[in-house]
Amino acid sequence: MTSSILLVDDHDIVRQGMAALLSTSGDFTIAGEAADGKAAIAAARDTQPDLIMLDLLMPRMDGVSAIRSLRTVCPAAQVVILTSSEDDELAFAAIEAGAHGFLLKSMSGTELLLAIRRILCDEVVIHPAITQRILKTVRAIRQPEHNPFAPLSERELDILRVLAEGASNARLAETFSISIKTVKSHVSSILAKLHLADRTEAVAFAWRHGLMGDG
Repeated sequence: MTSSILLVDDHDIVRQGMAALLSTSGDFTIAGEAADGKAAIAAARDTQPDLIMLDLLMPRMDGVSAIRSLRTVCPAAQVVILTSSEDDELAFAAIEAGAHGFLLKSMSGTELLLAIRRILCDEVVIHPAITQRILKTVRAIRQPEHNPFAPLSERELDILRVLAEGASNARLAETFSISIKTVKSHVSSILAKLHLADRTEAVAFAWRHGLMGDG
């Protein structure tokens, strides 16, 4: 079964190149294309793709501004930033807004296809080149006098830390030597205790409050 992808970039040549790469893999179909955030929202509403891949810097509406609207009009889709920008503030803003991945155009075709497959398996993928920059951002804004993770047990905290690295349920089960059913139970408990809607919000919460710098 193929996954449908909506391509959003203000450069025609980038969209054409991505479409060619994705089409040759045999795993993906192109649901549509758009040249800016506003056009992307309309296209996503009409096509309901499995994944939306968009640039950060575009006319009319940038990628970060479009993410929340895209998640509203197409809630089942994975939203992924693909950009040449390594700006840490924009990267953090994209994850905060609900992006399931932050990828760089400097990646090879093989790396990009692998990242897309991981994201479609419900992992959150952040390019290693910007991970340390995001860490510096969250450390700068964290509030040490308040522990936002207090409701969690030690096991749940450990699971959240690995989850925030983009781990799938299968990887969590392997890491902690527990069943996938138990993993799902832990994740559901974490979401409930922290009043979060989904795994993407959990990842953003962990990064925002500096959990990744505590390990």
